[in-house]
Amino acid sequence: MLHTKQVLTVTAAWISIVYVVCFGGVALMPGIREWFMRYALHASNVSIGENVMTLATFILGLIIWNIVAALAVWLFISLWNRVGR
Repeated sequence: MLHTKQVLTVTAAWISIVYVVCFGGVALMPGIREWFMRYALHASNVSIGENVMTLATFILGLIIWNIVAALAVWLFISLWNRVGR
């Protein structure tokens, strides 16, 4: 049985670290977004709009990604604990 609180805490730490690294990468190299879309996701000629990076977008993105990750992991834990081994 997985312990929900412990796994959600680890998830929040992990997604926060990844988000800070990604946000910093885009801040240092703005062209990395388009490169990622084109080559890593195999989407050609995709325009992702304007590059707006402020403290507000950083905090809002961090909150949104933590919520999305927490919901996904909570669903996984619930299914794991119900379906079992």
